[in-house]
Amino acid sequence: MTDADAVVVGAGPNGLAAAVTLARSGLRVHVLERNPTIGGGARTMEVTLPGFRHDICSAVHPMAVASHFFREFQLARRVELRHPPVAFGHPLDGGRAGIAYPDLDRTAERLGRDGPAYRRLMAPLVARADGVAEFTGSNLVGVPSDLLAASWFALRSLEQGSPLWNLRFADDVVPAMLTGVAAHTILPMPGLAPAGAGLALGAYAHAGGWPIPVGGSQAIVDALADDLLAHGGSITTDAEITDLGDLPSARAVLLDVTPRALLRMAGDRMPRRYARSLRRFRYGNGVAKVDFALAGPVPWSNSELRSAGTVHVGGTRAEIAQAERDVAQGRHAGSPYVLASQPSIVDESRAPSGQHVLWTYTHVPRGSAIDQQEAITRQIERFAPGFRDLILAASSRTALDVERYDPNYVLGDIAAGAPSLGQLVRRPVVSTDPWRTPLPGVYLASSSTPPGPGVTGLNGWYAALSALRHEFGTRARPNLSVG
Repeated sequence: MTDADAVVVGAGPNGLAAAVTLARSGLRVHVLERNPTIGGGARTMEVTLPGFRHDICSAVHPMAVASHFFREFQLARRVELRHPPVAFGHPLDGGRAGIAYPDLDRTAERLGRDGPAYRRLMAPLVARADGVAEFTGSNLVGVPSDLLAASWFALRSLEQGSPLWNLRFADDVVPAMLTGVAAHTILPMPGLAPAGAGLALGAYAHAGGWPIPVGGSQAIVDALADDLLAHGGSITTDAEITDLGDLPSARAVLLDVTPRALLRMAGDRMPRRYARSLRRFRYGNGVAKVDFALAGPVPWSNSELRSAGTVHVGGTRAEIAQAERDVAQGRHAGSPYVLASQPSIVDESRAPSGQHVLWTYTHVPRGSAIDQQEAITRQIERFAPGFRDLILAASSRTALDVERYDPNYVLGDIAAGAPSLGQLVRRPVVSTDPWRTPLPGVYLASSSTPPGPGVTGLNGWYAALSALRHEFGTRARPNLSVG
C-alpha cells in the first residue's frame, strides 16, 4: 500500500462520500475495503437465480434525494432515479389500503374522512421539506438554520410520538400508514425518534419522492467510486484492517466503522475517557432479510399497491406497535412488521422479462439466528393471496447473517447503533464535531455518527469536512458537481 494524504477504511456510501470530498479537494486518497466488492449498505447482487439482481441492504432512496451531500454531488445527473406511481402503500385487511402518492393533495383526497387531517399534519413539512432535511440531516447539537421547519417538525413529532398520536384521526388507515413509515427505525412506538423519522420520510414522499435507482443501489456506489477514481483516488478490496497500526502513512484516517470496531482497531492508543463513551454506545435490534425471485408481480389484494415501490406490511397501527414492542422485549413477533420493495415494477433490468424481484425484511431481536422466510411469506400472503405460488427462489439471512455480511451491522442492527433520541444527540459522543476522535488525524465516518442511518453520504461528508479543517487547514467545501 502506498502513502496517501488520507486513507479511508470502508467503501460503503459514507466511506466513499468522504473519499470523494477529500479527492475533490486535491488530496491523494486511498480507500481500503474488506470485501471483494465495494458497496457496504448499497450492494446489488444475484443471490437467488441468474438474471435476478437484488439489493442486499438498501433499496429505496428518499434520503439520498433529500441529502445535501448528494445534491451537491448531483446524484440525479449521474444515476437514473425512477419514481413509482405510488411512493409507498400500506395494506389492511379486506382489501383496504393507505396509498401515498407523490402528490399530497391527491393522497389526502383518497384517504376519506381522515384525508384533511393528514393534509394538515403533513402540509407544513412538505412545504419546508428542504428545511426538515437540513435539520434531520445534521448534528442535533446546534441551532437549526430553518427554525420554522424545525418547529413544525418538533411539534408534530411530539404529537405522533406520544399517546396522543390517534387524537386527530377517526379511521384506522392514516394511523397505520404513519406507523408503517415510523417503524423503519426498529424502535418501540409511540416514541419521539420513530415519530420524527416517520414524519420526515413521509414528507419526502410528497416532496422529492421515494425513488429507485436503475440498476439497483449499487449504481449509487458505482457513481461515487467513478468520481473518486476520476480525481486521482484509489481503492483496494479484500483489505481488512484490524489495527490502526496496519494502515499506510497518512495525515488523515477516516473510518467507516462502528465505535466497537474503532475501539478494537485503536487498542490501548484510545484515551480512557473517550473509550468509555464508545463502550456505552448501544446497538439496536436487528433485521432478518429475505430476497425473493418471483414468477410475476406481487398480487396485492388492493390493486393500487401493485404500483407502489415500497409497501409496509403489518396491519393496523396497534398490530405494528405490538410487533415492535415484542421485538424490543426480546421476542419474535407473532404477526411481524415487514418492509417490502418491488423495484422491478419500474426497473426492468432487475429481473428477466415478466418476472420480478422482491426485497423484504422484518425486525427481530438483536443477534437472532432464527430464519424468517416463512414468517415473511405468511404475512405477505395475508394481503396478497397467491404470493407463495409465485416464488421461484429465495435467499434468506438471519440477523447474525446480516452482521457476518457487514460487521457495521452489529447483531443485525442495520442502523449501526440504536437511533433513539438520546443516541441521535450522542452519536457516539455529545460534541459539535462528533466525527473527530481524540486520536491525532483519526475520524469516524460511519452511520454511528450524525446524522445517523440511511444512504445519505452525510456522515462521511461531515467527517471529511472536519478533517479538511483540522488536518489540512481549509474550510473551503470542494465543488462536487458533475464535470
